[in-house]
Amino acid sequence: MSHRFKGRNEVAIVGYAHSPVRRHADVPLGALTVETCRQAIADAGLEQHQIDGFTTGSILPSAGGHGSVDGVDIVTATWLAEKLGIHPRWSSGFQGYGQLPGSFILAAQAIVSGTADYVLVHRALSNPAGKYHENPMTEAHGMAQWTAPQGFWGPPAGIALSCNEYFHRAGATREDLAQVVVGLRANGAEIPWSYWYQRPITVDDYLNARVVADPICIFDCDIPVDGAAAFVLTSAERAADLPHPPVYISGWAQGNPTEPGLAMTWALDDIMAGGARTAAMLWAHTGLTVDDIDHPQLYDGFSPFIWYWLESLGYCGPGEARHFLQDSRAEELQILHSGGALGNGRMHGVPQLLDCYLQLSKRAGERQLPNRRTALACHSSPHFGGVMAFSAERF
Repeated sequence: MSHRFKGRNEVAIVGYAHSPVRRHADVPLGALTVETCRQAIADAGLEQHQIDGFTTGSILPSAGGHGSVDGVDIVTATWLAEKLGIHPRWSSGFQGYGQLPGSFILAAQAIVSGTADYVLVHRALSNPAGKYHENPMTEAHGMAQWTAPQGFWGPPAGIALSCNEYFHRAGATREDLAQVVVGLRANGAEIPWSYWYQRPITVDDYLNARVVADPICIFDCDIPVDGAAAFVLTSAERAADLPHPPVYISGWAQGNPTEPGLAMTWALDDIMAGGARTAAMLWAHTGLTVDDIDHPQLYDGFSPFIWYWLESLGYCGPGEARHFLQDSRAEELQILHSGGALGNGRMHGVPQLLDCYLQLSKRAGERQLPNRRTALACHSSPHFGGVMAFSAERF
């Protein structure tokens, strides 16, 4: 049985918009998202009434214990459609990890099936008041009873475990990880809407930064922000009549961890085994190989994810990612070009996906790279995130 995507290159991105990324925006998240989505619709050459499908992922406000209020901390698809005054034929939401690839999968399937003609996909991120991943618990129940009382809380502690494993196995150091972060920040510093615009850092800045969970320092973690981005998708046939060069969806894969264990332990073997499964599904679904990809943009909510994605996708062998990043092939691929989450702010896969779209549609302006025909956009960790493949050519 073939697992090839039957709608390969039959759905296209035809427009986008991105808000400024701020620690705390001067307008509510809902208002910021509505305006950004209106800009995306106009960018696609469409009128609001033509949008008949909505989808998003709307989980994870950044402060522990903070409740989610629609239009304030999150923005769901149904809330957005209502505020735009649209009664859509289709509206849905993705609630797992890898929210942006998950939302694009739902949108592509809606278009291929004829459920919707023009789908608006948005991602809105909030930074509520309070400390990042603050733990408000007074009692611990379930699996948390084995971790929280001992101070093991939040993703930084989880990623520190797998990073330490990687250091020991590969002989990597914080100096190696510094090269990842400095590169991402350098690229993000060139992007006007980035929180880190015109603010690169040096290796010394990185090595002297506050350690959050050894060996993870504050610069290894994406900074919580307020921001919104939106993309308009439609069929390849309709895309031909719109103003911008379309970028086609070639396929995708999602991670689905099955290994038992405590939440957020993130054992390195589990990450890499799950990543290998994700990569195998990606190549089967797209009909592509790692050598076919011109522009891979890997996820970096925590800096070690860049290494994990490189090795999971097959760009290099186990423990070789830090060496690969110094290779001429990595320079050609410009793996850190989007600036990622560490160079833009915690926009959950938007920087990677947007850079793929801008490069393949040749809309990147001064940041345009030559000879970009295919691209990958990754989100979250390889074992439970997602990855999308794109093409500048339909056939």
